[in-house]
Amino acid sequence: MTDAAKLSIGGKDFDYPVLTGTIGPDVVDIRKMYGQTSAFTYDPGFTSTASCQSTLTYIDGDEGVLLHRGYAIGELAEQSSFMEVAYLLLNGELPTKEELAGFSTTITRHTMVHEQLAAFFRGFRRDAHPMAIMCGVVGALSAFYHDSTDIHDPVQRTIASHRLIAKIPTIAAMAYKYSVGQPFLYPDNSLSYTGNFLRMTFGVPAEPYEVNPVVEKAMDRIFILHADHEQNASTSTVRLAGSSGANPFACIAAGIACLWGPAHGGANEAALNMLREIGTPDRIPEFIARAKDKNDPFRLMGFGHRVYKNYDPRATVMQKTVREVFDSLKVSDPVFETALRLEEIALNDPYFVEKKLFPNVDFYSGIILSAIGFPTEMFTVLFALARTVGWVAQWNEMITDPDQKIGRPRQLYTGPAQRPYVGLDQR
Repeated sequence: MTDAAKLSIGGKDFDYPVLTGTIGPDVVDIRKMYGQTSAFTYDPGFTSTASCQSTLTYIDGDEGVLLHRGYAIGELAEQSSFMEVAYLLLNGELPTKEELAGFSTTITRHTMVHEQLAAFFRGFRRDAHPMAIMCGVVGALSAFYHDSTDIHDPVQRTIASHRLIAKIPTIAAMAYKYSVGQPFLYPDNSLSYTGNFLRMTFGVPAEPYEVNPVVEKAMDRIFILHADHEQNASTSTVRLAGSSGANPFACIAAGIACLWGPAHGGANEAALNMLREIGTPDRIPEFIARAKDKNDPFRLMGFGHRVYKNYDPRATVMQKTVREVFDSLKVSDPVFETALRLEEIALNDPYFVEKKLFPNVDFYSGIILSAIGFPTEMFTVLFALARTVGWVAQWNEMITDPDQKIGRPRQLYTGPAQRPYVGLDQR
């Protein structure tokens, strides 16, 4: 605590502690405010409210900084692996070689799903959206793995965490396979976490599947870049669901449902659709002009960010990865050429530079995923796959927080005051 914030209300003065974190803004501790003043704060969207203490992720949107446990996201994406980052988020420190090997083996041993889940999948229509399937199947995991739903048992919490991280790629691949009418593939324990997912998604039983190392590295980076992002809507949903004592599988299913919203997890799909609307590089000036026109509702999707008022630090890594994937897969598509040209123009246009409308991670990730072969309806599924690590880490942190209480936001009521009931015959 560094200071006290003074509040005057109803003719009385009140002091509230100001708490200071390791880095970042100070926060005013208003936990006793309602009891002392009978007043609430009003903060739609909770954009000025710290809902918890956390040691996991730090974001400075003005400076373009994203840290996981103190490590810069760019260094992790370039030098680490998704399994390392998962271990880091769950345990607080980067693993040794022995710890990483043990953790990776544990996750690998949990990648298979209960055989009856295959029958569960067949209850969905073939044209069901993969995110609808993900919500249902992940929520149903507690019916198959009820031996790891006691949130008060640290051993069961660990098992549930490992199961979720391990089985999400299998479930995601099954959702894709089901939508295209192909048979499910069992996991291959000889492959990496990401390589195994690629094989389960794009492989077929009729022939062997060779993992492209460039694609594998690109997917691993995408997973790292989406692993956690502080108290966003879906993470807050996981914490809110968990605050009631719900089992971890139900909490992650709640996070997946929240992520499905186009304002949250669908941004890369929107960016790719915009590029397809532009079509070819020669049409870019037309759309740049429209983006600058205040009277035109058109917006450049994949540029700027609600949190980052500077360059999205995740986009720097993706910018390099785009070219690596294009070169490896020998991509020749007007949409991809349009993307590269649009990026070049926007980064050098004074209008976009002044407004800090830089390409964000969603601009690049959608292009990469499409080049690899994922249909757009799978984009948010891949986001959920990566973010499950962050959700699980946040859920574990919340469960062990001594200050944790069931979430109960309040409201500013603007409806009718109490009034007498009028009988039906008098209305």
